[in-house]
Amino acid sequence: MAVITPVRGTEEKEERRAAVALTEPDCLFCKIVAGEVPANIVREGERTLAFRDINPQAPTHVLIIPKEHHPDAAAAGRAGQGLLDEIAREAQAVAEADGVAESGYRLVFNTGPGAGQTVFHLHGHVLGGRGLEWPPG
Repeated sequence: MAVITPVRGTEEKEERRAAVALTEPDCLFCKIVAGEVPANIVREGERTLAFRDINPQAPTHVLIIPKEHHPDAAAAGRAGQGLLDEIAREAQAVAEADGVAESGYRLVFNTGPGAGQTVFHLHGHVLGGRGLEWPPG
């Protein structure tokens, strides 16, 4: 799959960096938000960014992240800024755009290494377009 990166000028990159209040310099997803790492972006909101997973596990596999750094869903919930609600709304919009909203989709948050979290920046996985059996794996 090709990686599509919007063309961004230096000025726009600087504005994006300034707009992200909380970042971690070595965080892959913070670098995607800043435009320093390419991603196939499918949606962008004021506080969120959605892009295709580079190793998709379903025909629709999109990651939705807050532009602000939170290590996981628990931390975002404690912050009390409504980010989890916003990510859930964005997941519905992604599912509608990809044509999987009616058939169903899964929204997954892995929180901590034991749950399979490998990038410690809050992200929800939107998965759909195939049968998703339970339990997963």
